[in-house]
Amino acid sequence: MTEDRQAPQLARLAALIADETRAACLLALLDGRAWTAGELARHAGVAASTLSEHLGKLVAGGLLSQERQGRHRYVRLADPGVAHLVEGLAAQVAPDMARRPRNLRESSAGSAMARGRTCYDHLAGRLGIAVTDALTSRRLLRQDTGFGLTDAGLAWFEDVGIPLDRTGRRPLARACLDWTERRPHLAGVAGAALCRHALDEGWCVRIGSERAVKVTATGERAFTELLSIDAETLR
Repeated sequence: MTEDRQAPQLARLAALIADETRAACLLALLDGRAWTAGELARHAGVAASTLSEHLGKLVAGGLLSQERQGRHRYVRLADPGVAHLVEGLAAQVAPDMARRPRNLRESSAGSAMARGRTCYDHLAGRLGIAVTDALTSRRLLRQDTGFGLTDAGLAWFEDVGIPLDRTGRRPLARACLDWTERRPHLAGVAGAALCRHALDEGWCVRIGSERAVKVTATGERAFTELLSIDAETLR
């Protein structure tokens, strides 16, 4: 039976993720960027040799891709599907993470991540939800039968100057469960294109060493003019 053939594969996948060091690496790589092995080792708080062994397993298991440039080894999530899997699992354990922060730095970082962040290559947190809600209320995005851009939505992306690559197999629009807001935000080709445009145009800037992003004054004006999002919601 198909289920019998899938069971060993599912067990191997679960075993790959069921390690705190490997889980920390996967979560860090949700920022969509390539990290060196050294950077991930420092982030996870383990020796470089230990981290190298973990990365080898994640690459062999198809969760990470790697490339070498000179002395450095860079790794990133293998594809958007892996990011969707990791973010979805994070959303399931979010209620267990609702503890009091240990210090001011941890509190500030947590607040920044909840306010706005990247989820692999699209916007998440309150910012991602605000954008998704605005697109939906303006009938540019449908959520009633799964996420999908309307004809008006396709025209909106074109008018704003955000090209959408519709040649690949990735869905044009897809729901991704937000682990802090517990609601779906926009992912897929459209979500990635909007996030990339926001960063390229200076609507958002990355802050700190995590995935957190901050909406700039330029971004406040753009989101307000284009999607009627209240500026206070973006702060």
